[in-house]
Amino acid sequence: MTQATAPITQDVLTLPRKLPEGGRQNIIGLTRDQLRAALIAAGTPERQVKMRVGQIWQWVYHFGLRDFAAMTNLAKDYRAFLAEHFTIELPEIVTRQVSADGTRKYLLRIAGGHEVETVYIPEENRGTLCISSQVGCTLTCSFCHTGTQKLVRNLTAGEIVGQVMVARDDLGEWPVPGAPKDETRLVSNVVLMGMGEPLYNFENVRDAMQVVMDGEGLSLSRRRITLSTSGIVPEIARTAEEIGCLLAVSFHATTDAVRDRLVPVNKKWNIATLLETLRDYPRLSNSERITFEYVMLKGVNDSDEDAKRLVKLIRGIPAKINLIPFNEWPGAPYQRSDWERIEAFADIIYKAGYASPIRTPRGEDIMAACGQLKSATERARKSRAEIAADSGLPG
Repeated sequence: MTQATAPITQDVLTLPRKLPEGGRQNIIGLTRDQLRAALIAAGTPERQVKMRVGQIWQWVYHFGLRDFAAMTNLAKDYRAFLAEHFTIELPEIVTRQVSADGTRKYLLRIAGGHEVETVYIPEENRGTLCISSQVGCTLTCSFCHTGTQKLVRNLTAGEIVGQVMVARDDLGEWPVPGAPKDETRLVSNVVLMGMGEPLYNFENVRDAMQVVMDGEGLSLSRRRITLSTSGIVPEIARTAEEIGCLLAVSFHATTDAVRDRLVPVNKKWNIATLLETLRDYPRLSNSERITFEYVMLKGVNDSDEDAKRLVKLIRGIPAKINLIPFNEWPGAPYQRSDWERIEAFADIIYKAGYASPIRTPRGEDIMAACGQLKSATERARKSRAEIAADSGLPG
């Protein structure tokens, strides 16, 4: 199969990195090369810029500092210079909810007043942060709550990185300068499984992950980062070559007829085309298995025949299959498969030689399914506005 090499483009607005002329530039999300260029453009001598990038990088991404004045290994006049030309800004927490199981869900406000969701899921030996890449989504997957929200725009690299930093703020995870080194990581893994299709915002996702993976800052290895795609075939090879993280695929069906309904992008790149691309995935190996995500929908995709077809389809691909009990939301057109049915499905896959963990539902008491908190917040705001309109009072 011949794959397109040009990046996929959409008619989607992405905010520019720089503020209008005369404004200050937010450095969050700039790669090292971009930060270097920005410092030189602002007036930093080229002979100093490598050192300055390293110093600023460590303060911002290792220690989580937000105030240039507190960067004590920089001369006072240079700190003032930085404050004059640059800012260190993160998304704003609008709503923070903590589940009985420890899951934390954040509704974050970004530039333009838009809102996205980020979810932190603590587990026994790790903590996974699920981050968003777009405001809304264009794919309209019928089982996904975000699919009910129209696509507004792509997130910038800074808004993607900012989600990781906001979570570390809330968890109190930044090290203290001079304190004994502590290797404990509360945010040990990042998954691009939140709102949006990451591969429709490739450049910003790539740049953000370069920042997140940098060993002198947030320092998460590429094998601690998983990008989930619905199957944007031409960008999958680029993901391996330019990001290098692990790959997950929102699969969810074993026939094109069912997947066309659940994941409409399948009409453009069907199951056979997607699987052919995955077989050629440049970094594919037994130590870097592809994860197939499979949401369990009662009476739709959960039969023994589906399980057997799934095993046959992925044969030869080092993989694991994550079985996801459907996280039901008000008005959802589907129901969660019965637990016995999920276990029977998993058993068929396991006996065929594939890991088939069943994802434990998390954060259901705080609407942790992606997109639920944003929708509920918007409904509440609309209700308040309607009440105010009816009463003749300001909202």
